Amino acid sequence: MKFREFLLKSRKKLILGKDAESNEELVKKFKGKPNLILHTAMPGSPFCVIEVKKPDKADIKTAAVYCARYSQDWRDNKGDVKVNIFTGKDVYKSKGMPTGTFGVKKSRTIAVKKEEIQKLR
Repeated sequence: MKFREFLLKSRKKLILGKDAESNEELVKKFKGKPNLILHTAMPGSPFCVIEVKKPDKADIKTAAVYCARYSQDWRDNKGDVKVNIFTGKDVYKSKGMPTGTFGVKKSRTIAVKKEEIQKLR
């Protein structure tokens, strides 16, 4: 499998990249679309996409916890993780950006607490 996939409590699908190549493929698929995409504020995170266009707050929070859980920030620090949330319409790719790297025009950030990540296990 190229991606990690989870069903949220609302039965909506959450898709996470596993590496630079799968992140590239995932973001390209949803670039320009209104779906929410999540990525940690620090490099080394899966891009995470909630497949529906208007997820509720609980789905967004759960997706942020998964994003944080599979990030290098969590792996290396085992502390709270900041996660950026944006839409596919806010994503761009400039010439020369490495595989799996994208720019974001605007985003908002939420903090995922260490305890929330530990509950996923």
